[in-house]
Amino acid sequence: MSNTHAKRSLKEILDSEYVENSDEEDINEITNDDVTQDSKEEEEEEPVDPSLCIECKDMKAEIICNDCDEQFCVVCFEMIHRGGKRRLHEFIKLTTDENNNASQSSTAEAGTTPNANNNSHDKMEVENESEMETTPLPVTETSVDTKLLNILKANSEFIPLRLTYEERHLLRLLEAALQVSEYTDRVDILSYKSKAKRIVEQLKEICSVLTGLVIASDVKVGKKLLEMKNFSDNSKWFQDVFEIGRRYKIMNPERMRDTYGKLCYMVMDSRLPQIEEHMEFNLFKPIKTVQSFLTSNENDNGRAMGLFDDKLTLYATSHISPVGKTRAQIQRLIKEKERAIENIASKYSSKHYSKEDIRQVLYSIGDYNAYINMNRKPIMRMLERLDVFQQPEVAQRYSIGIQYGRDGARLTHDHERQWNYVQQSLTLWSIIQREMIRLWYMADSDLFDGSQYRLASTGHGLNRLKSCPSIYKEMHKIISECRSKTKTWVGSSVVHLGDDAVPNALFFLDKYTQVPSILIPFDQTLLKINELVKNDAYLLEYINKEYGSVDQLKLTILQDAFAHMFDGSGADNFYMSGSCIDGRLTSAWNHCNEISKKKYYNIFLLTGFNGFNGSEGF
Repeated sequence: MSNTHAKRSLKEILDSEYVENSDEEDINEITNDDVTQDSKEEEEEEPVDPSLCIECKDMKAEIICNDCDEQFCVVCFEMIHRGGKRRLHEFIKLTTDENNNASQSSTAEAGTTPNANNNSHDKMEVENESEMETTPLPVTETSVDTKLLNILKANSEFIPLRLTYEERHLLRLLEAALQVSEYTDRVDILSYKSKAKRIVEQLKEICSVLTGLVIASDVKVGKKLLEMKNFSDNSKWFQDVFEIGRRYKIMNPERMRDTYGKLCYMVMDSRLPQIEEHMEFNLFKPIKTVQSFLTSNENDNGRAMGLFDDKLTLYATSHISPVGKTRAQIQRLIKEKERAIENIASKYSSKHYSKEDIRQVLYSIGDYNAYINMNRKPIMRMLERLDVFQQPEVAQRYSIGIQYGRDGARLTHDHERQWNYVQQSLTLWSIIQREMIRLWYMADSDLFDGSQYRLASTGHGLNRLKSCPSIYKEMHKIISECRSKTKTWVGSSVVHLGDDAVPNALFFLDKYTQVPSILIPFDQTLLKINELVKNDAYLLEYINKEYGSVDQLKLTILQDAFAHMFDGSGADNFYMSGSCIDGRLTSAWNHCNEISKKKYYNIFLLTGFNGFNGSEGF
């Protein structure tokens, strides 16, 4: 982590909802009120001319901000000070014009300009709420914006398109059909009956159930399906329905927990050569992504893809965080975002793509940004809290060292080694969450490539063992990036894929979509403790008596988490747990399973904790 954390006090780190952005190429951390702040380069640069702008280091400095104590060019000043508390900063203009050669100062809060006769591009005028509704958004041509748009364009290949109303109706029918299906119970068993016959029988059954549900819900559509006598005649419709289910699951991993496995195995089996030959079609269709949708119409000549070169796209798709903002500021940012969406929709709509189509694309990108932001922020905050344990006084009193055999630990690490182990584990999880959508896309190629799998007992029943070459290659890239961001590597770098620990790509996805479910409850509990004791003197007295102070309570929770969430426990044997990549997640789940036995469990309950899967209990 960055050394900048040393500038923050212990209390500030434990209480703050803000996090340092450690990834300069992370589009998901962008907010409307500060597009460029999280994308600053961290590498040391050569000394620059002091007369140049401190931000871009290219343009001549024209304004000095008294509050920031820095000098900026007009472009950078307007970008950085256009919202939030920076909007109220006092500044001094260094430039001179024909009417006034002396330096002039102004206060943004007063809403005045240095000289009413200046040209419009020299004015530092602050707009009020009514002006914000009628004037266009400030769009600044900067290299940072271009860089972010390029990243967004590259990710559009993997971002799933948000479901339409009609697609959501089909999704409900699919979920209903999967709920009554006993596919895995009938197919993935040891039986003398031909497995190919069992698969064909079950696939025909699910297609029949879907057809019946469609007829019951929409007679017109059902009539068209009945006109086709064979399932293969309706192959496109069935492929669309199963693609909708897969696309929905990517952005909603907490849904379809009991049915998504059946869906994947149905699609997987339908692509087997012998099954496809008998059924005369398969259930696979590539996921509809933002890029595939915008390039599907050749007559558009790539006009719709031009929105990835438009700076307004950053405003239209960015995540609005309420942290540290007033209601008026949040409402202003929402209006700003809505205007950006409408401007983009009007600009890039055509006879090939309607305004609603463009809005759907922007909403899809916005969903992606919000999803990644929500899943990564708790990890980044935990990394900041981990930095506290490098302070000598904290490390001495709250050691996170572990010893084999003590409190269920399967590893032996002193405080420093365990700190490095936890840091690299959290960093790894952060990178995986950033690349999660890409990993879903690769899991598709590994699961549905039509190759054979092997049914084997893994210690948790019969499971399908299938290699995952695409994910395996990507995981090694992620581990390599993680190594470059940590000082030292502790433990094994073995990635279990296609074996007893992680039988196939579906299990891999299921494991790492649980990371937010593990860390968010810890993160929210730590954030809510201050609010909890604010108006409850008795609770504050109890905490002070049991733990010494609120900060010491937080350190106790963090000490236990950092020590035993990463102690190699939880698996059936040492090789499958230990310190391998997947063993870190296994021991984290084991710690969560033991949370009700902890002394501080009552604090979790008081802050609204109801389980690590969003329901009662565990």
